[in-house]
Amino acid sequence: MTEKAIPLWEVFIRSRNGLAHRHVGSVHAADATMALQAARDVYTRRGEGLSVWVVPSSAITASDPAEKGMMFEPTGTKIYRHPTFYDVPEEVGHM
Repeated sequence: MTEKAIPLWEVFIRSRNGLAHRHVGSVHAADATMALQAARDVYTRRGEGLSVWVVPSSAITASDPAEKGMMFEPTGTKIYRHPTFYDVPEEVGHM
């Protein structure tokens, strides 16, 4: 198998319970099992990971930065979505 034929996998790691998985990088691997092993070897050498996800890069759909206006500006006209319309009680603390 040539290097171009080996799929690219995106790696996400959760460092502690209660935290979200965070994208840390990519690995090339023939299948999901090998991708998990490679991700573990490359990105958790210091024991910083609690959970590892690998996702084929080809399965990710991304927005086009050139279409930023169409994608994100419609929220600007919906001012009720901004947190300035809500009073947060003191006992709630930091959200």
